[in-house]
Amino acid sequence: MVLRLALPALLTLGLCAATDLFELNGRILPESQATVSLFGATTPFRAETLADSRGRFRFRSLQAGEYTVAIFIPGRGEARQTVEVGPGTANAKSIVELTIDLQDSKLVSPEALRRSAVVSTRQLSVPGRARREYAEAQRKLEKRDITAAVEHLEKTVALAPQFSAAWNTLGTITYQTHEYARAESYFRKALAQDSSAYEPVVNLGGVLLTESKLDEALNYNLYALLSRPNDALANSQLGMNYFAVGNLSLGQKYLEIAKRLDPAHFSYPQLTLAEIHLRLDEREAAATELEDFLKRHPDAPQAAAVRQMLAKLRR
Repeated sequence: MVLRLALPALLTLGLCAATDLFELNGRILPESQATVSLFGATTPFRAETLADSRGRFRFRSLQAGEYTVAIFIPGRGEARQTVEVGPGTANAKSIVELTIDLQDSKLVSPEALRRSAVVSTRQLSVPGRARREYAEAQRKLEKRDITAAVEHLEKTVALAPQFSAAWNTLGTITYQTHEYARAESYFRKALAQDSSAYEPVVNLGGVLLTESKLDEALNYNLYALLSRPNDALANSQLGMNYFAVGNLSLGQKYLEIAKRLDPAHFSYPQLTLAEIHLRLDEREAAATELEDFLKRHPDAPQAAAVRQMLAKLRR
């Protein structure tokens, strides 16, 4: 599993001191054992654990921020959900409680995952030393040692230029540190080595959108959506892309799907939906989206400005 792309408007939550740490306690419904991965949605980070037979899992010592929780259950598929960790969502003991309802409609099917998991001869040729460097990079990401992680990834691709996942992880890190041109280059290299890989497709669509290369971005974002119609990120990026090119109806359609799939998604579909409603002079609908955003992201950097906008709409 590799990191997922954050959209351009998102910034790291900066309202807590660096020493403020939180715990995430999760519960899967219906109860089932699963592999649980936690990714930084807007900053480089990853960790993994197992949910027990009651579907419960825990991550400790987390910095405030947006995270993507990925749940994988053999035979059923994979689901992802965003969680905001911070003072606005934690209890008095700095614990954030999360319940993930694994509805089949939100799962990436086992068939789709198998198609993504088909490994080309080039990927099988990655030598063991390169895989060890890649594994060490993942461990450094869990410790938030970004410099060391990048060093190990650079060694990985030097040893095995065909290693698509390593290029994609480099792209994700450089995207999240706002080096967009480098990120685009890395995602293109990942696709050049494995054109069937899903992550670099959706990630390249995101970085092209960030760079306002709207027509090219639309091609990648549409391809990503058709590949995984239940992916909230693909729907959100496609909706934002349509909005950016002036197609408000299609923008609204896909942003609403993204919100339904993952209401707290780190791309903040509510904010773009509010803008669409304002352009259509639908003030009440815009206010409803802003209220939903504040409910789900009380610690977001945009929260203060959103509250001001909401107050104006409610006058």
